[in-house]
Amino acid sequence: MKRREFLTLMGGAAAWPAAARGQQIDYPNRTVRIVIGFGPGGGTDTVARILAQKLQETIGGTFLVENKPGAAGRLAPETVAKSPPDGYTLLGAAPGAMTIGTAIWDKIPYDIFKDFVPISLVADYPMLVLVNKSHPAQTIAELVTWLKANPDKANYPTPSPVFTLPIEHFKIKTGAPATAISYRSSNESITSLLSGQTAFAFVETPVSVPQVGTGNLRALAVTLPERIPDLPDLPTLAEAGVPDVVAGTWLALMAPAGTPMPIVRKLEAACRQIAATDDFKARMKALSSQSIGSTSEELAARMKAEVQRWSGVVKQANIKFEL
Repeated sequence: MKRREFLTLMGGAAAWPAAARGQQIDYPNRTVRIVIGFGPGGGTDTVARILAQKLQETIGGTFLVENKPGAAGRLAPETVAKSPPDGYTLLGAAPGAMTIGTAIWDKIPYDIFKDFVPISLVADYPMLVLVNKSHPAQTIAELVTWLKANPDKANYPTPSPVFTLPIEHFKIKTGAPATAISYRSSNESITSLLSGQTAFAFVETPVSVPQVGTGNLRALAVTLPERIPDLPDLPTLAEAGVPDVVAGTWLALMAPAGTPMPIVRKLEAACRQIAATDDFKARMKALSSQSIGSTSEELAARMKAEVQRWSGVVKQANIKFEL
């Protein structure tokens, strides 16, 4: 994306002086909140807490994760959008309430391109299709057959549209029935599978891989076009007979529009430095996640592309979402 297009995309909020990148500032000098839209224990929460720790080590100060679940993940960005643009309230952004939310909801209480300044895309991670270890389905085909034979038991947990949309797409592709049940975090989704309250789920790898490793849950497929190194024998959905259904999530750091650009650039530089370290890469790899550390412009371009992609999926599938 060209810089002029990026400035237009950001509604003028990112008209940054060139000197801002190298300017030295006294920041942070008090506690910084990173607000996320999910409860404790999910993938976003896990990666956000690692990032908060690394930001403290890299630029000093105190960075705390604040969990603010609610409204399918929208409560956190709505809160941050209305916060003082001083760098002390940041958003640990995930696609469900941001890019996917923009694609599926006609009216949301914030504009992801006008009400926020992008800082950095920190990490990217796929999802696994999961069932309880006692579930009879050993493959995606067997899961589809089971769902069709047991429509009264066919349900899935979801804490936000980033999970709902690909599963609804999966239903369209396979003809399988399934009813969504809302939860506050992916950790609660896992609990619902373990307890037998739900039949299957799409859950991001930071939360799902440990459960698969212990044998408590069975993974049937990964939601990427390619297999993942940590589970080389696990087929992709396309290999399992369900093409075009691709899903994943990410954690990005964003700030309210109007946040001083020296602060934004300091945080961007810190995120990029953190993402390049062997320790952070190793911690992400342990979660089957990819360390990214993008520039703010690259994050904006990624978000724009995702809105366009998911808008196309929603239109093609004729999926309706209520606020």
